[in-house]
Amino acid sequence: MNRPPVADRPNHNAATPANQSAEDVNPLAPDDGGWHCSHLYYSFDRVALNAMASVQREAVARALTETLDPAAAHAPTRLQTQIVSGHKADFGVVMLNADPLVIDAIHQRLMASAAGAVLRPGYSFVSVTEISEYVPSVEGYGKRLVSEGDEQGSPAYNAKLKAYSDRLEGMNRQRLTPELPPYPAVCFYPMNKKRKVGENWFTLSKEERSRMMGEHARSGMAYAGKVSQLITVGLGMDDWEWGVTLWGANPKYLKDIVYEMRFDEASARYAEFGPFLVGYVADTAQLIDHCRVRR
Repeated sequence: MNRPPVADRPNHNAATPANQSAEDVNPLAPDDGGWHCSHLYYSFDRVALNAMASVQREAVARALTETLDPAAAHAPTRLQTQIVSGHKADFGVVMLNADPLVIDAIHQRLMASAAGAVLRPGYSFVSVTEISEYVPSVEGYGKRLVSEGDEQGSPAYNAKLKAYSDRLEGMNRQRLTPELPPYPAVCFYPMNKKRKVGENWFTLSKEERSRMMGEHARSGMAYAGKVSQLITVGLGMDDWEWGVTLWGANPKYLKDIVYEMRFDEASARYAEFGPFLVGYVADTAQLIDHCRVRR
């Protein structure tokens, strides 16, 4: 969930005032105005939890509630908790902030708390937000319209170009500093682009890659109002190059969009996928109850 405004909370992502010196700027913040992002997944040690007295289990529940509170002063700008299905994890946390240490402090605070005695960290993915190189400029979008049959300067061309220009700033802001959507179902998976002989994404021309990614994007647009996605970059930070987070109004939509987009050339021919973690957005009270933290 998105953290609501709190008057006395330090603003980790406020714009730098004109009179602020370079020394005051956080050197760990992405210089494009984006955010760091972490996906963290945990499981409960049931043997250790079951051996605890009720008062100890209550302390675990309290530690989870206080540490994972998106409205707390120590919370990153975005913090969302999820109940995870299957054996890969019991719950997950998605966090975004300009300062990566604000994000990492949540994990350290959690493991140092009463909950740390019964938590087993599982999977994690560390990444940053960015504006994709395949998002066309207004000029580039105009060229695409012409290539798709619109006449440059025609009323239809001008209307489409203006509409794109009007929404481009908001689209880029959402990519760099995203609002998390209100959908209840969520899945995350990491992915790479292939470097195999004959299927090396990075030896293709920018034009060819852009063509395929444009096709891929159009497939995803069919799910507007049903699915929202966040793509973050793990290059140089994690074992996989990209992380894909999908939120859906219904779990079926997550299955449908992943299935259909795998037929796109960029995915069918050049993509490699890591593990999928699927779950459901929940606050800590729901998480504690679902995972039977209390007796």
